[in-house]
Amino acid sequence: MAEAAKRALPAEDGPPAKLARLGDDVVAAMPSGANYIETNGRSCTHEVLWPPGVEGSMLPPQQRHGAPAREYPFQVDPFQQTAINALEAGHNVLVAAHTSAGKTVVAEYAFAMGLRDRMRVVYTSPLKALSNQKYRELAQEFGDVGLMTGDVTINPHATCLVMTTEILRSMLYRGAEVVREVGLLVYDEVHYLRDAERGVVWEESIILAPKACRMAFLSATIPNSSEFAGWVAATHGSPVHVVYTEYRPTPLQHYLFPAGAEGLFMVVDARGVFRDDNFQAAVAALQDSTAAAATKGGAGKGKGQAKTVRGRGCTPQGDAAAIPCAGRVCNDVTSQLLRESASLYFAVFIKGARCLSHMCSSVEVLPAVGKAMLLAASCLDMQHW
Repeated sequence: MAEAAKRALPAEDGPPAKLARLGDDVVAAMPSGANYIETNGRSCTHEVLWPPGVEGSMLPPQQRHGAPAREYPFQVDPFQQTAINALEAGHNVLVAAHTSAGKTVVAEYAFAMGLRDRMRVVYTSPLKALSNQKYRELAQEFGDVGLMTGDVTINPHATCLVMTTEILRSMLYRGAEVVREVGLLVYDEVHYLRDAERGVVWEESIILAPKACRMAFLSATIPNSSEFAGWVAATHGSPVHVVYTEYRPTPLQHYLFPAGAEGLFMVVDARGVFRDDNFQAAVAALQDSTAAAATKGGAGKGKGQAKTVRGRGCTPQGDAAAIPCAGRVCNDVTSQLLRESASLYFAVFIKGARCLSHMCSSVEVLPAVGKAMLLAASCLDMQHW
């Protein structure tokens, strides 16, 4: 953001929503203590958490003088520029933004900083597949990039390393030389910290990280971002900037697919408006389908719920339907469906079941595979195992 075009406004000048008319580049103090930043019609909020007993500026850091470590062929969004400025200032940063908002720009700039300043940068992700994907993208862009996932190790002495968070924790436990040289850590999908089973991996790796290194946390929108940033600031004794944006570049729409319906019913449009007319139409279609099934004598306890989840077309000749829930919720729902709809099992397996049936016997006995086989027989599919 241009320094001359930026001006600070007191909180009493009005709510941040009204600041769009005040200029191209705006930084305004909010009553909560955060800052509202707007550039070219895009906006974000910013706040900084300092360690206990330390006082510092609550304003977003200024852009670094001189040439940036990396330039982009497009105008970066305010949340991206604010996060980059925080890294250049030597501080930690937490970026919370929706999927596809452009959080990877911050990770790419961190790699560029590592190559410019000749310091080691580590990028971590919760999944091996995601690590492999990021390695291919970053290696193509920067060249001096390595990969460590436990299964595959490529160029482990590279300046920039991509690895799973579990690998990083193991290296921190061992006191490996690589982690002692790290100057910047990038945690992608850091909201996994809230996971009851795997969250401890992120917690321990953050605690054990070298005190001198900077950290960039990339996450989807999280409700307690300030609490998390305050914990990191107290643990490492360095400030943490929280950059939050509600901008969603990929529109989110919600649809209902009632059993027996002829198509989808959009109940929430891309603007977040609830479509009551479509919802009522979906309910009516479901009621008509239920009444028709009852007339034919096919209605039974638990059947309505199972058919609603399966959706239209889940016959022995049809495909399986997905249950779009979180992992634990998905397990609970599918287990309940299996208990309540035991009489509804189909004898014909879908393609996934036929593929699994050709696996070796040692694979078939795995609990996840066994449950998938059972669900496939019921024309159900788990989105998360």
